[in-house]
Amino acid sequence: MAVDLITDNDFENVITSNEKVVVKYFADWCGNCRLFSPKFKRLSNDERFEGVTFLDVNAEKSPEARRAGGVTNLPYFAVFKNGELLEGFAGSKEDAVVELISKLN
Repeated sequence: MAVDLITDNDFENVITSNEKVVVKYFADWCGNCRLFSPKFKRLSNDERFEGVTFLDVNAEKSPEARRAGGVTNLPYFAVFKNGELLEGFAGSKEDAVVELISKLN
């Protein structure tokens, strides 16, 4: 499955029209964000997460989406179920992201 890059324009629609969503918030200047991108792409293809929509959001260019996720630092990951924020955290440890996504099941 692909990781879709979205903005404030389509954030609300995508979050509410997909049951299970994980969002990676990033900024262009964030080195750890860039380093995590291949891992996030790989996780999006992991069969354990079938049915989960994977999204990338530029936190600097999408302030409404950033607020919706409660972003405190970057990279920041948030999971939404049926349009509601379940949980989020700042960090770049793959096992912590896997644990977060698993909360959607």
